[in-house]
Amino acid sequence: QVELVESGGGLVQPGGSLELSCAASTTIPFARLVMGWYRQAPENPRELVARITDGGITDISDSVKGRFTISRDHASHTVYLRMNSLKPEDTAVYYCNAFALVTREDYWGQGTQVTVAS
Repeated sequence: QVELVESGGGLVQPGGSLELSCAASTTIPFARLVMGWYRQAPENPRELVARITDGGITDISDSVKGRFTISRDHASHTVYLRMNSLKPEDTAVYYCNAFALVTREDYWGQGTQVTVAS
């Protein structure tokens, strides 16, 4: 069982920065979870933004590469998404995700709105 609690979403101006946090409450060892962020804009399918393994291996979407950074903290069971140089096209609902390596089960957060506008 994995429960994900997100924070940090909101309204930001183009060119600005924002950091999302996702804390995992889990009976599965945190190290056995691949943690990630996905987003869904209106009239678009949900897409991968970034994900990271316990060993620090990352998979970053080309659309955010060089602007977004994903990281995780073992002690707090938290994954972060640092978003810099934000663009209006980054506007979406952002979802935290945990993928359990053993069972190959996906767990999802509630989603948090990120709006980039003047």
